[in-house]
Amino acid sequence: MSDKKRIVLAYSGGLDTSVAIPYLKDRTGKDVVAVSLDVGQGGERLETIKQRALACGAVESYVVDARNEFADEYCMLALQANAMYEGVYPLVSAISRPLITKHLVHAAHQFGADTIAHGCTGKGNDQVRFEVSIMSIDPTLKAISPIRDLGLMRDVEIAYAKEHKLPIEQTEKSPYSIDQNVWGRAIETGYLEDPWNAPTKDVYSYTDDPAFPPVEDEVTITFNKGIPVQIDGKDVTPLQAIEEMNRRAGAQGIGRIDLIEDRLVGIKSRELYEAPGAIALITAHEELENCCLEREQHRIKRDIDKRWGELVYDAQWYSPAVKSLTAFIKDTQEYVSGQIRMSLHGGRAVVTGRRSDSSLYDYSLATYETGDSFDQKASNGFIEIYGLPSKVAAARDVKFGNAVEVPQGDVK
Repeated sequence: MSDKKRIVLAYSGGLDTSVAIPYLKDRTGKDVVAVSLDVGQGGERLETIKQRALACGAVESYVVDARNEFADEYCMLALQANAMYEGVYPLVSAISRPLITKHLVHAAHQFGADTIAHGCTGKGNDQVRFEVSIMSIDPTLKAISPIRDLGLMRDVEIAYAKEHKLPIEQTEKSPYSIDQNVWGRAIETGYLEDPWNAPTKDVYSYTDDPAFPPVEDEVTITFNKGIPVQIDGKDVTPLQAIEEMNRRAGAQGIGRIDLIEDRLVGIKSRELYEAPGAIALITAHEELENCCLEREQHRIKRDIDKRWGELVYDAQWYSPAVKSLTAFIKDTQEYVSGQIRMSLHGGRAVVTGRRSDSSLYDYSLATYETGDSFDQKASNGFIEIYGLPSKVAAARDVKFGNAVEVPQGDVK
């Protein structure tokens, strides 16, 4: 291997990153190693992408089928955390960037690179996610973006590709910017940048129109410690569980999201997402937690889940804070095992049944029928003690003339 340091490029196979290979070499004098990951985004085969990278001038092309790794170590943790940024977005792109970065750093070490390049612009969240993840794993590596740092804009790219006869088919630019993986699909830009414009049918790919659904689909999901292990009694891996629920929930139009999102970089953006499998699985998982988590533990976890999702969205996957929150989340999953039955229909995933050997729901305590084991007489003392602070405070208010005002006159 040459003593001269190289650049590792996060390579998708598209126009931007294909042009970036010779462009980076021309501008920096360094050889480029292309790194491509399959995280369930579909499209071209990894071997096709690898050969294109080499044809565009990469000295090495490192490709990884990371679908199971992504599902097992990233999607499942997001599921256990019920991670929904701003209450609706299941972190489709945010959880893939730390995984991609880990492989970029591995390639940099393996192929003698001192710089990692990515294709992000200066406006988005992903530039922060890539670069903060890089410095969190190996702070000696540098990070650059050809589009952001070297002025590589689309008209320049097209002209450069023609001049250098790069093996890239030039097609009309899509009106959307799309990022997708097995956990979901993100769509932005174009006419969607006007928040008054409604999405058109061509925006969607993972979901069918919920206004015209097929017949209702009933599904039973079995969880073991917060991880789906069976669907309708059939054993599944995490990846298979996501793919199956993508198919079935997507057919019912479940998981379409349209929101004005607060980006990490401080601007608001209009974002569309499709995440049928993620939304269905999170819905089921949350309901199983309702059964299996103790009340105070459950209340705290809801707060932790929200904060975990915000931090991961904000490029903190490898931070000490997320590490500590993750430890709490994993501990809460010890008894989150059982089955959830759901009805999938017309854009909605509705839980219709739940059962678990580790459930804290006790029929004999909950029932109002014969067989009730709850000692109702115990409530008298409980209410007296529970309300004692309020009672003492109210007496003070009366003493100083600040009692709660009540209506005067006869009751009609």
